[in-house]
Amino acid sequence: MEKSASKADDPANGEAKIIARSPAHALPPPYLFHALPHEFSGKTHYNRAFPLLANTRAIPDARAPTMTTSNEKPSLLSPNVANSNSGETHIRSFVHRRAHITPSQEQALARLLPLWSISYRDSILKPETVFGNDHPLILEIGFGMGETTQKIAQARPNDNFLGVEVFNAGVGALLKRIDDNQISNIRIIQHDAVEVVRDMIAPASLAGIHIYFPDPWPKKRHHKRRLVQSPFIQLLTSRLKPGGYIHCATDWENYAEQMLEVLSAEPMLSNTQEGYAPRPDFRPLTKFENRGLRLGHGVWDLIFTRNDTPTPELNWPKKEQ
Repeated sequence: MEKSASKADDPANGEAKIIARSPAHALPPPYLFHALPHEFSGKTHYNRAFPLLANTRAIPDARAPTMTTSNEKPSLLSPNVANSNSGETHIRSFVHRRAHITPSQEQALARLLPLWSISYRDSILKPETVFGNDHPLILEIGFGMGETTQKIAQARPNDNFLGVEVFNAGVGALLKRIDDNQISNIRIIQHDAVEVVRDMIAPASLAGIHIYFPDPWPKKRHHKRRLVQSPFIQLLTSRLKPGGYIHCATDWENYAEQMLEVLSAEPMLSNTQEGYAPRPDFRPLTKFENRGLRLGHGVWDLIFTRNDTPTPELNWPKKEQ
């Protein structure tokens, strides 16, 4: 093991620090690429499943083989890249970092991912085949650690829930919840949400869309990385059935204002309220939201429904293969 001294080794400081470094070849398993939750003014944000830096790459693990079919894109579990075929067609709002993953989450990934996940493919998903029924389909983008997803799915057994998330700790956590509670109406896609919506979700097929506490990207220069932007909302809305809903929630007031502006400007959507909506009973309070409320932070819900406005022609670019 290599050791190097930090700047604190100056004898004048009266202290020395030794930083231990593992050998360069000692990489973790290929699925250990995820992000720490980060906090802004005491507000914790876990859900970041919308694309950000198109050239983001995971560090390869040369020990693991790559297994994909001709029409299946490498997932975040690929040892070579994360979303390698995303291309430079959109701005991403997630960044891959090494971070903590618990042994139980790691075990859940290894044991349960094949049972409850769907690989990204450039072909339309058939929910009745995946779930074994034709119940209404709800898409959740960025489910974080899966607490809300679990509770809603248990409270609504006659709905199917498709969760899209990129971070391994969250995927592992939700897999464990599914297994521990014997939940059968949740499936997971671990991939870039834009590509999933664009390539796998059929137009007018969703009964609802949940976007809860996405990364607020609070600095003004980073607002372009926020999930709720007009082009993506237009794409999402085109996947809603008439009467289907999109439900957003945030604890960042400036982002709530942007959400209200973007959703209100979409001709295919109608607001169910004059402005913000009261929290519906089906969205439970998480421990992080409760903590924020105790600290005096606000939470804003928005619920819009798909109206009868025809869907315009959409031309979302794809990377040339």
